[in-house]
Amino acid sequence: MKKPVVIRRVAHALGLGLWLTGGSAAMAATCGNTAQGFENWKAAFKHEAAAEGVGARGIQALEGARYATGTIAADRNQKSFRYSLEKFMQVRGADTIVAQGRKRRTRDAVFYDALERQYGVPAGVLIAIHGMETAFGGFMGDTSVVSAIVTLTYDCRRSDFFRPHAIGALKLVDRGSITGQTKGARHGELGHTQFLPGNALRYGVDGNGDGRVDLYNLTDAMASTAHFLRQQGWHPGEGYAAGQPNFAVIEQWNAATVYQQAIALMAARIVGSGS
Repeated sequence: MKKPVVIRRVAHALGLGLWLTGGSAAMAATCGNTAQGFENWKAAFKHEAAAEGVGARGIQALEGARYATGTIAADRNQKSFRYSLEKFMQVRGADTIVAQGRKRRTRDAVFYDALERQYGVPAGVLIAIHGMETAFGGFMGDTSVVSAIVTLTYDCRRSDFFRPHAIGALKLVDRGSITGQTKGARHGELGHTQFLPGNALRYGVDGNGDGRVDLYNLTDAMASTAHFLRQQGWHPGEGYAAGQPNFAVIEQWNAATVYQQAIALMAARIVGSGS
């Protein structure tokens, strides 16, 4: 049984850290800022995960998770938030993304037109995100998704934010969508467009009809990205430049303002409505 929200908040505020299940009580997972304590935290978090429906395969993946030093280093040094838009576009290779994106839009017009009919999200936005996130699938990460997201949940900096994504990652393992060895980005994002695991679990779509959601499959990934944006409030036919209705939806994809602006600008250029 999940601990009631009010009880959980009071427990955290008082430093009691209790979790309840089946009438028994045990010490809850306590965050930390170094690798010390990570294994003890995992042992406690295992009980919390099981109480939230994580099964045997997910628990096994949690037990095998390692403290991701590279993830912590990356989380402490996020340069994108400090770049100007011009610098960010240069560093991320915007001109190359636009050029390649135009070719993809032309080559796969039937595919992108079908996605827009179904979800209302135009090709330029989906292609810009794909290019920005993984260079069109060229590099989808070299860090264990489970280890990265579990490490970020253990880390005190943003535990509450990453916790549902850790549970999501473990449930994705249960479903067979990923394994404990699946590689993704440093913050645990996975697939062609780098979904956080909780979002992958909630918004993932079986785009190719093979009976499973696989965000390392391009069709599933692009359909899932369109589905996510639509569920976040995308208005079909409305604009997505800064100040227009759909820009607020792009803001849900990434927290960095320059990233949001870059997606909108490149998307317009890809479909020929921007210089």
